[in-house]
Amino acid sequence: MPAGVILLLVIAVLIYFGLLQRVLDRMHMTDSMAIIFIGLMVIGSFLPDIPLGGRMSINIGGGIVPIALALYLIVTADSNQEKVRSIIAALITGTAIYVAGRILPAEPGTMIVEPILAFAIIAGIIAYIFGRSRRGAFIAGILGIIISDIISALGIAARPVGTTIGGAGILDAAVISGVIAVGLCEIVGETGEKLLGGSWAKKKAEKSSVTSSLVERKSPQEEGEDCEEGE
Repeated sequence: MPAGVILLLVIAVLIYFGLLQRVLDRMHMTDSMAIIFIGLMVIGSFLPDIPLGGRMSINIGGGIVPIALALYLIVTADSNQEKVRSIIAALITGTAIYVAGRILPAEPGTMIVEPILAFAIIAGIIAYIFGRSRRGAFIAGILGIIISDIISALGIAARPVGTTIGGAGILDAAVISGVIAVGLCEIVGETGEKLLGGSWAKKKAEKSSVTSSLVERKSPQEEGEDCEEGE
């Protein structure tokens, strides 16, 4: 079974048990919606490719569904700035992966790790850097891989061989890239929140201390009036 499909199934299990609720909430996706997209990618990867003409075709699970997911996330982004940033990050990621594919050896056994995994790691890191938010990083991660595949497909379309957008392990790379990008955002974000938490907690404690002092100075009658107003 392809690595991307296995990873998708693992993610589906984590979603089912509520272990990725925080990430999904920040991406404005429900559990059911995420599982539906995962199911479509898994099932679509085993379905016949859709011909596009000119000896080109597109894989449903590795091409159409990831593109649809990325477009959905872009459309539902909180601001136009985030939409534009996500698209630019995806274009940068896609171009970088295409260039890396032209420079780095693509044959298995020529690198320490498998080429698909290497490109996925590179894409995930670039997507995280330019995507900034969890949503933007995920969009750039999965869409960047697809964009690089589209660029490659258009580049060899004139050759007497067929090419499939989203095929040949692209689903694996797209899924791994998206997971790495979001994972980096989550790790770095959590670390930053904890580092800033010390100063934030200190300020909150000082504010609470001042508030307590003010409450102690109030008369019992004033405190009763405040409670009634609060109710």
